[in-house]
Amino acid sequence: MRMRLLSSACGIVLGLWCRDVSAGDLQVPAPPARWTPHALSTDQYESSPVFSPDGRELMFFRAPPAFDRYRLRMSRCENGQWIEDREPAFSGPGAALETDPAYSPDGGWLYYASDRANAGDLDIWRVARGSDGQWGEPERLPGPVNSPQTELLPRPLADGRLLFGSHRPGGIGGRDLYFATPRDDGRWDVEPLPAPINTPGDEYEADLSRDGRVLVVVANRGVRSQLYVYDLKADGWRERGRVPAREDVFQVGPLLSPDAKRLMFAQADGPASGEFFLVDLVPGADPAWPPACTSRRHGAPHD
Repeated sequence: MRMRLLSSACGIVLGLWCRDVSAGDLQVPAPPARWTPHALSTDQYESSPVFSPDGRELMFFRAPPAFDRYRLRMSRCENGQWIEDREPAFSGPGAALETDPAYSPDGGWLYYASDRANAGDLDIWRVARGSDGQWGEPERLPGPVNSPQTELLPRPLADGRLLFGSHRPGGIGGRDLYFATPRDDGRWDVEPLPAPINTPGDEYEADLSRDGRVLVVVANRGVRSQLYVYDLKADGWRERGRVPAREDVFQVGPLLSPDAKRLMFAQADGPASGEFFLVDLVPGADPAWPPACTSRRHGAPHD
């Protein structure tokens, strides 16, 4: 479903880091750096991190090195450090695949993909969270949000829409990105994102900036999946370039900072491990993101 990947040379050009193998690569201030907190790093593949609105909780999924058997994991910042992760209370049966978490902007819902209702078919689910922090019962979103094909990486937006990827027929390529818009009667309207975002290749994950003007897309347009950045201009979306990450491995799980100047994602790091990586897309990114795990009493950061 998500494939393996090949690495590249890099150099310093005018203070910006880039690979000299592709004119389409972004020039960034420094190469991507591993970010995974020590307590969460294993010999497995950690991917698709998201933070609760208060920055004190980190949700992600973990898979074996073969990148299958996905399961959700969560950690909290306690006493100035991210504690050992565990499965959230709403997790499905052990045989179920559960992946791609995302908090709603107000923290009242967590969206994710699961095949708990139909083995092998990932659909979008959500679970409510009460003011006491307790999780409710998960619910599967209706069609046409879900389809008989795979849906991936739901991203709830502040305006109520949902951004997600799907392998359903009727798009431009094999997999495409879609917006789902809720109606007042509880039903949904679903439409594909336009070209040049969707292409005859595979676009299946994306994260949209809070202001709606920067989009990071996971797309396989050749050998494997990599990250592409788009900007919304007066005449539509324009590709800024490809994130200069490793070429011998795939990248997945994009997460933009609130100012859209930083990007977190996952890629392989060693023979049997996937880790979280952080890269500044432009100079001047807010150093306060990702949220530092600090002791609220002492204010001392830990990983």
